Amino acid sequence: MMITRCWFLLLAGLGLCVAQPAARGADARFGVRDGDGRLGITCDGQPVATYVYRDPGILRPYFTDVHAPGGVKVTRNHPPVAGVDAVDHDTMHPGLWLAFGDINGQDFWRNKARIEHVRFTEPPRARGGSLAFTAENRLRAADGRTLGTQRSEVILTLVPHGYLLVWQADFLPADGPLVFGDQEEMGLGVRVATRISEKGGGVLVASTGARTAKATWGQSHEWCDYSGELDGWRAGVALMPDPENFRPSWFHNRDYGLMVANPFGRKAMNQGETSRVVVEPGDRLRLRFGVYLHATPKDGDADIAGVHRRFLGSRAADVSAHSPGVPLR
Repeated sequence: MMITRCWFLLLAGLGLCVAQPAARGADARFGVRDGDGRLGITCDGQPVATYVYRDPGILRPYFTDVHAPGGVKVTRNHPPVAGVDAVDHDTMHPGLWLAFGDINGQDFWRNKARIEHVRFTEPPRARGGSLAFTAENRLRAADGRTLGTQRSEVILTLVPHGYLLVWQADFLPADGPLVFGDQEEMGLGVRVATRISEKGGGVLVASTGARTAKATWGQSHEWCDYSGELDGWRAGVALMPDPENFRPSWFHNRDYGLMVANPFGRKAMNQGETSRVVVEPGDRLRLRFGVYLHATPKDGDADIAGVHRRFLGSRAADVSAHSPGVPLR
């Protein structure tokens, strides 16, 4: 399936202009090809990302080979290349993912339980100047029991010097409650390209001005950004938790290139008592994150704060962090 649409426009309703990034013109077009459990996403023929929704070795959907404009790959090679990349966590850190080390005692982060793709309720298409799709996934325990449903809506848009990927997920229980536990390995994660990790010479900076993985670890920030020099560009990835999620995210950041925005790991992140988030049948939990994939000339700067404002402004009017009645313990 091939879809291409012109998607450079003025979002008048939000008062936002979708501006031209580096190496992109006003007539930029997305394309997507579906095959073999993968959506290959391009812009003007250059790679943007691959959304993998069926993989026998990684038991959850994920994005891999994620690029900023100009064809600059900003996530680690998948699989990692020995001698070029550190080869740790090859099936846990495939690029960009949403996963959880503890839902009802089941481990979806380490591929012991499965987030199983069921169908695309909205196949990839142009919508409001963006490329968007919605997937229905089943949360299955290691023994095959269905615990609930995850509905993921992904919207990709053109922004200054990059792409903004918004990932919104609703979690709905099946027959019993969904109980989200307390670990570092919970939430939206990215493993950046080796050369822009701290160990590879890159820089990690937060909205608060804090720098380094160590200084930002376990703290709440509006966003954290990993960036460095790649193929003649200053390129990177910024993670942006929505402040209307049920609570702020703490960042699980590491100098080898990992960033995780985690609203669940309160005790694990040294922020208080053990967190236990219970979603009862008939209720839902909604999480929303933005991911800014950016590239500028080496002496340029991406407008992370500006794109963060755009991310907040693009929220649908009826979006709520969670439906009433979700008890937080």
